[in-house]
Amino acid sequence: MTRQDLIDLCLTFPGAYEDYPFDDLTASDHPWTVMRHRGNKKSFAFIYERESRLCVNLKCAPLEADLLRGAFEDVLPGYHMNKTHWNTVRVGGDVPEEELRRMIGNSYDLIKPK
Repeated sequence: MTRQDLIDLCLTFPGAYEDYPFDDLTASDHPWTVMRHRGNKKSFAFIYERESRLCVNLKCAPLEADLLRGAFEDVLPGYHMNKTHWNTVRVGGDVPEEELRRMIGNSYDLIKPK
């Protein structure tokens, strides 16, 4: 899965949009893509590269976050995030694509307006 694949997947959720809030760089050159919900501006995915690996930070319930970290080598505590509520997933590792899709949907569900 590529960066654009992740962005496109996130954009399938109602009200989702991409944002580039961290610098004045253009979207095509920006290292961090933030996926948000239009209804409340909350973020549900941070897409970036770290150590030459594509990564995505996803919101997660604390118990599930720990479970996923134990189940997959490529799920880590959230990089630059609250480690209790966010996981970093290294894309293309041991997390199956279907599980990554589920995790993105779960993250979206946790932040969408009630």
